[in-house]
Amino acid sequence: MELSVYKIDGSESGKKVVLDERVFGIEPNDHAIYLDVKQYLGNQRQGTHKTKDRSEVAYSTKKLIRQKGSGGARHGSRKAGIYTGGGRVFGPKPRDYRTKLNKKLKQLARFSALSYKAQENAIVMVEPFTMEAPKTKEFIQILKNIKAGDRKVLFVIPENSKNIYLSSRNLPEVKVITVDEINTYTILNAYSMVMVDGVQDILSSRIK
Repeated sequence: MELSVYKIDGSESGKKVVLDERVFGIEPNDHAIYLDVKQYLGNQRQGTHKTKDRSEVAYSTKKLIRQKGSGGARHGSRKAGIYTGGGRVFGPKPRDYRTKLNKKLKQLARFSALSYKAQENAIVMVEPFTMEAPKTKEFIQILKNIKAGDRKVLFVIPENSKNIYLSSRNLPEVKVITVDEINTYTILNAYSMVMVDGVQDILSSRIK
């Protein structure tokens, strides 16, 4: 797949890049994507959820009514889950949601997500640029010039740039990451993807 590289003013630079078919042109594997996204979301969870069971709530253990002769059911404690304020039955307990996947599966999922973006023509290439100072208005204008879209945009840069990051920080629909931070979830969570020229070569060099 061949893409034109744009300048930040929206004009074509005259350069064209050919995306590596091994990264942007594979047959997407939906199950690999599912496993990788599931792992990513699970790893974000703290797992500190907790409810009190009947051994932990602060109520007396005195028997409420006699065992027989009341005409109703047997009750032994206000801590039972059927009472308001009683213990939670089978409530959540602290647990670790982290899972492990092998590197080749994660790579397959990541390349599958990139291939979907390529199939949807949702990738925009822009030539390398710098920002002298954090300017949100200037960054918004760049996005408009290159027609990145007004919905969720993933902006991928080769290496960390403080000014570019700070310029985008107040934009809820834009996420700026380095190529080292790219993952399946962030790719799929964006409607369009802007890559600074050079990112595609770094991704190709990491094929295992």
